[in-house]
Amino acid sequence: MIEANKLKMQLKCPMPKLDFDVITLGHGSGGVLTNKLLDSGVFKILSNPLLDERHDGALINLEGKTAFSTDSFLVSPIFFPGGNIGELAVNGTVNDLAMCGAIPKYLSLSFIIEEGLTMTEFWEILLSIKCACEKAGVTVVTGDTKVVEKGKGDKIFINTSGIGSIHPKANISSKRIKIGDKIIISGNIASHGMAIMSVREGLQFESEILSDTTNLNHTISALLDTFGDGIHLLTDPTRGGIATVFKEIAQHNGVGIDIFQSELPIDNQVSNACELLGLDPIYVANEGLFISFVDESIADDFLKTLRNDDNGTQANIIGTVVETHPKQVIMESVIGGKRVVNMLPGEQLPRIC
Repeated sequence: MIEANKLKMQLKCPMPKLDFDVITLGHGSGGVLTNKLLDSGVFKILSNPLLDERHDGALINLEGKTAFSTDSFLVSPIFFPGGNIGELAVNGTVNDLAMCGAIPKYLSLSFIIEEGLTMTEFWEILLSIKCACEKAGVTVVTGDTKVVEKGKGDKIFINTSGIGSIHPKANISSKRIKIGDKIIISGNIASHGMAIMSVREGLQFESEILSDTTNLNHTISALLDTFGDGIHLLTDPTRGGIATVFKEIAQHNGVGIDIFQSELPIDNQVSNACELLGLDPIYVANEGLFISFVDESIADDFLKTLRNDDNGTQANIIGTVVETHPKQVIMESVIGGKRVVNMLPGEQLPRIC
């Protein structure tokens, strides 16, 4: 669980004294308890001029081409090493917008809460949402709260929708991928999925495996400032991992993709955990990672720039778009063998994001 006291000190937003310790069905009734919950929590922590209107929607101003994305989050457990469902929800939607080449600006935030969730847990989630929004530079402008009966949820589900303006130098589309493009990954794979799995399985290592959840929008914006049109496609490999992303792209665009296992960055403890549990890290979910398909002429400079960013210190060139074996992804192993990489056939890690 995140350090609540550290967050409270950072935000100067101590939890108020309330006449209830857990959330009940009454908090979803729309009456007195609902208003107490929202006034003392959501509106207090996330206060801003647009949200403070407390209207059915938000009136916002955007210029030029706009990106819009939505996602739902139902991770279990809701608190995990390196984060919780609150910041995951913000970062997930912010990153989806960034992958479109957008500059995220506004979010909606909707909760489906199971009765029995403690107010302490809800408070910590709200504080994490606040911190994640401040770090990403986005504002929650509208939302909704519902409460379901015990046993009909899993503590809390969150839906976020986001909107932002397209970066003036962005031209991101899978149609722009071409033969010779270099494939660059921003950091270590499989950390998020294994952070959650280590908690579920009670695994202990020399140091704790942490989720990689973070916002990527500032990193992407800086790369677009410098490399603009040379960036053909951006994508974040969440559920299904990098293997599923590559297979989808190869099939959709009719190109071949070569991947080199020796170039894939992965933390040693994450690799050991995957081996222990019999999991292939290329299929494990990530939450603070992105993949870039860039023009071959800028690949080295792009990589150098990315490695100077906090979100890209472990970045590497891991593959190439090729004309041979169209619609197929081929991975060359560390010892030189080759294998066909397909999509994840089932659910390797359920309830991961």
